[in-house]
Amino acid sequence: MPESHEHVITIRGLVNRFGSQVVHDDLQLDVRRDEILGVVGGSGTGKSVLLRSILGLHGPNEGRIEVLGQKIRYHEPGPHKQWGVLFQGGALLSGLTVQENVELPIALHSDLSVGMRRELAVLKIFMVGLDLNAAAKYPNELSGGMQKRASLARALSLEPKILFLDEPTAGLDPISASQFDQLVRYLGDNLDLTIVMITHDVDTLFGVCDRVAVLVNKGIIVDTVDEIVKHPDPWIQEYFGDPRAVRARRAAKAKVNT
Repeated sequence: MPESHEHVITIRGLVNRFGSQVVHDDLQLDVRRDEILGVVGGSGTGKSVLLRSILGLHGPNEGRIEVLGQKIRYHEPGPHKQWGVLFQGGALLSGLTVQENVELPIALHSDLSVGMRRELAVLKIFMVGLDLNAAAKYPNELSGGMQKRASLARALSLEPKILFLDEPTAGLDPISASQFDQLVRYLGDNLDLTIVMITHDVDTLFGVCDRVAVLVNKGIIVDTVDEIVKHPDPWIQEYFGDPRAVRARRAAKAKVNT
């Protein structure tokens, strides 16, 4: 985990309401530079709403959000070139090849030549563990795991400082999910990258994340993975006390000690 506690995302007093339903009430959050932060919570706790608020895709009722020192406002330009997003469904354009999908943000947000765009796209494709054969294929010709990697390559195309991942291992088999976790950890360790990921995968939480943010009681509780399991909140105790979570924690600790 990074030693510096410089904050790249700061949220103060966030309130999100939908009619009479209050999802977030005075939520406070700081995301540290170069950390991998996992975000977890029960159904209806507003994980996706929180992500969309940070990205400026949803207008909160109250509160202040700053990303890389810039205030985020609903539907106004933010530091978009400095973040990459992997949405849960991947959101690849079906009519474009993988390479064309990865090139698209570069074409839209830079003045690089066609040749340079192609070279940079290929570099990102290789970076996520795909090859030129996969680069020439269309999304529907790829496995689920390869689609996730292609989407990740596109999210990295503009060399962002922050990477947002929405349920990155959802729908993957255990081997593909484990490989994707290893890739995320590698990228976090080697690219000077802050990663914020929404996930329900306890293997990811214990094996990849530096800290965990749990959405409970309309707010958020943040701590290291070792400390969060000790928190007395009933939902946290139930979630991290589940046998699968206990096994995942033991496996992560055993891996560190080997």
